[in-house]
Amino acid sequence: MQDKVVVVVGATGGIGSALVPKLAEAGAKLVLVARDVNKLDELVDVVEDRDSEAIAIPTDITKYEQVEVMVQKAIAQFGQIDVLVNAAGAGVMKQFNRIEPQELDQMLDLNLKGNFYTSQAVANVMKDRKIGHICNVIGILGKHPMAMAAAYCASKFGAVGFSKCMADELRRFGIKVTLFYFGGIDSPFWDNVSLKVDRSKMLSPETAANAIMFALSADPQAVPMEINIQPESHLFF
Repeated sequence: MQDKVVVVVGATGGIGSALVPKLAEAGAKLVLVARDVNKLDELVDVVEDRDSEAIAIPTDITKYEQVEVMVQKAIAQFGQIDVLVNAAGAGVMKQFNRIEPQELDQMLDLNLKGNFYTSQAVANVMKDRKIGHICNVIGILGKHPMAMAAAYCASKFGAVGFSKCMADELRRFGIKVTLFYFGGIDSPFWDNVSLKVDRSKMLSPETAANAIMFALSADPQAVPMEINIQPESHLFF
């Protein structure tokens, strides 16, 4: 990862916050993307403490114009983008017939459209150099449906669909796409979810970050297409 430019979307979230120090220690140059300016600045300090470089770009990824600006700023600073990690997301967990229109819009805007926008914008840059790696953190509910998660699953199943189509189109440009199906991660994701869950039995953000680092360190000819890690207490097959 030495001197590779990595864009981490959702950098201030549970997985992002665990991943950023690992990337910094591996020598990556980081573009940190989220909406919370103060938390982004704190992460920049974490990276600089590890003798690496980082810029913070506050971005609402549901707005394509902001995504375009973010990519332009990343290129202006570092000249290239080698890796994109899409780790932003939010969840609404309730019965399908009680989901309000604005809640469905929130799921589709962030988990589906936001993921699409960032993948599309960064892939267009990567194509020019014919190399790159896009890591989309989907979650297990993008592979297996669950009661009380209709809107969330709709957004995540959609993200899987476009990611696989995109992977087929980008293969001839030497761009890898990896999808991560993590089971429940004990992260701030659950802070505003009303569904009762036992967070003590979930995976740690560290586990997720280690899996992403594994995918990014694969041999050049190896394509880790899907990584599925779930807690022993709650397995989907």
